[in-house]
Amino acid sequence: MLLGGEVKGELARIQPARACCRRAELIGLLHGSGGDRLQTLDHATARTAVHLASSLRIRVEAPRAASRGGSRTRRHLTVRVERDELGAWRWSDAPACDRRSFLRGVLLGSGSISFTASGPHVEFVLRTADAATTLRVRLAELGVRAGLTARRGHDIVYLKGLDEIVALLGLMGANRGVLELETQRVGRDVRSRVNRLLNAEEANLGRTVRAADRQLVAIDRLEREGTLARLTPSLRETAAMRRRMPDADLDALASAVGVSRSAVNHRLRRLVELAREGAG
Repeated sequence: MLLGGEVKGELARIQPARACCRRAELIGLLHGSGGDRLQTLDHATARTAVHLASSLRIRVEAPRAASRGGSRTRRHLTVRVERDELGAWRWSDAPACDRRSFLRGVLLGSGSISFTASGPHVEFVLRTADAATTLRVRLAELGVRAGLTARRGHDIVYLKGLDEIVALLGLMGANRGVLELETQRVGRDVRSRVNRLLNAEEANLGRTVRAADRQLVAIDRLEREGTLARLTPSLRETAAMRRRMPDADLDALASAVGVSRSAVNHRLRRLVELAREGAG
C-alpha cells in the first residue's frame, strides 16, 4: 500500500526551475505558521525550505531541533526564513505554475497524507479559521473540493475520496503517487467486478441445482406412477437426459437433446407440472 511519507518525499524532491515557483513554494511552506518559521518533523521538508530560500538568496537559519512538550521522541525541526525578503505575493495575481507550487509548499509544511483500508485522507492543519477558509476557496478554484473542521484548537482543511486526492496530487506534481493510486483503483475495480461475477455465477448455479432437484423428483414420481412411459417421445427423451446429466444447465441439456434452450426448458416444466397433477 502507498505510504503518505512516500508521496511527501516525492513532492519534497521536486525542484522548481523558475524562481517565481520556488518563491511561491517557500511562501506555501510558511503559510501554516502564518509567520517566518517552519516547524516540521520531516527532515526532507526542512531541507526543501533551506534549499528554496538559498536558491532565492534569502537569509535562512539552519534547521534546529527542539522537543515539544518535553518529549524526547518527537523533535521538531525549526527553520527560520527572513519573510520580509520574500516580498508581497498574491494568489489572485499568481500564474498557474506558482499556484501549484504554493499548494505543494502548504502540503509539505502543514499537511499530512494517510492511506488506509478505508481510503486516502489528506489534512492541512492551519492556525486560523481565515487561513483554512482561504485555502479551501483556493482549492475549489482549481477544481478540488475540500471540507473544514476543527480539532484541538487548530482549523483543518481535509480531503477524502480518491478522485479529489488524485486531482490534488496531480496539481502538485506527485506523478508517481497519482500512478500508484490509479493502479490501486483499477485493482479494486477489477476485484469488485470479479466478486460480482462470482456471486452471480454462484447464484445461478444455486438456481440450476434447485431446479434440477425438482425435475428429478418429478421424473421419479412419474415413473413410480407409471405415467412416464405413456408420455410423448420428446418428454421421455428429455427426462432420460436429465437423469443422465443431473448437474447440467439448460444450455448443456439443450445441446445434448438437440433442441433449443427454450424448448428443453418447456419440456422440463411440463414434467414438473404433470407430476404435481398426478400428486394432486
